[in-house]
Amino acid sequence: MRAKPMLWSPRTGWTLNSAEPVETSLVLYFGAHETLAHGAHYDEMRGMFPSAHILGCSTGGQIYGDNISDDEIVAAAIAFDATRLKLRRHEIGDPSQSRECGEAIGRALAAEDLAGVFVLSDGLNVNGTALVAGIAGAIGAKIPVTGGLAGDGPYFRETLVGGDCAPRTRTVAAIGFYGSAIRVSHGSAGGWDPFGPRRRVTKSAGNVLFELDDKPALDLYERYLGPEESEGLPGAALLFPMRIHDAADPDSAVVRTVLAVDRDARSMTFAGDVPQGWVAQLMHGNFDRLAAGAAEAARQARAGLDGGVGAPQLSVLVSCIGRRLLMGQQTVAETEAAGAELGADTMRLGFYSYGEICPHAKSGLSGLHNQTMTITSFAEIGG
Repeated sequence: MRAKPMLWSPRTGWTLNSAEPVETSLVLYFGAHETLAHGAHYDEMRGMFPSAHILGCSTGGQIYGDNISDDEIVAAAIAFDATRLKLRRHEIGDPSQSRECGEAIGRALAAEDLAGVFVLSDGLNVNGTALVAGIAGAIGAKIPVTGGLAGDGPYFRETLVGGDCAPRTRTVAAIGFYGSAIRVSHGSAGGWDPFGPRRRVTKSAGNVLFELDDKPALDLYERYLGPEESEGLPGAALLFPMRIHDAADPDSAVVRTVLAVDRDARSMTFAGDVPQGWVAQLMHGNFDRLAAGAAEAARQARAGLDGGVGAPQLSVLVSCIGRRLLMGQQTVAETEAAGAELGADTMRLGFYSYGEICPHAKSGLSGLHNQTMTITSFAEIGG
């Protein structure tokens, strides 16, 4: 396996930092919505790599090494020596179709030698929990599903995904990795701290939360934010994610972030399910804890290569837009912390997302996370 970096900027156009790999199998790319929307850059990549799968999405910021940018496209041209790939794309009408969409993708990718699935999804019109459950149900719970939900900076207007096509809205695309040579490892960690009282989810439907302790959910957030900050919802809620768990299973805890609010219904739509009867608690973060979370995710991903350390590696970092909004100019602390753990032999790129997809650290089951740093590392043994 050989991976070479590519960058596009409005000042210099495309730059390949070194000679592109022979017989490129896959190009991964990430860029801002306005940079990708017209489709011209996909056409350019297709011209450079006519036989490769090309997979990418819009973001809340791009990661390349330790650096974070808003106006560049970051990409990796990857050549595999002994790994087969298959890409599938599916359009989705609304969140109610998420599980069906995931099942269709999973059935198309399922095979005895499937080693992992990396998925990029529309970030506003998908229930990420149901999507991942659909994929995992079709391919089996032991196959890791990683990836993320596309972003649109702090604007929440429209997100784009491209899978062997120009980036478009309401699209989910996933690529399967096959064979005994490929190693796909992963890690995910947060660093947010809970505060305030625990509350019970007393009314919800899928990823739409109506009531906490029999009171409108939006009232709770507006009370913490205050009148001025509440005008900035849903983006303002990214600074106060919500941790939820099944009271009978504390290890089920996941973090959820807000995608939309309905001021008339006093409800909030999250990136993944908020099950009725679960316990919810608001969270807040500090820079040191978030950077430590990124380092922990990197340690998990590197350790999970299981003998692949020393082989050429690529790590894809997917971090939540809420982390970036909170950390501001100090966001680079989390990319540096991850890089220190992954090591100099690992090429790193990624994006800031509206949701992160990764197996749960305790249960091992793939699912949707929010407000985490999630890392997927690839290595090909013998390549």
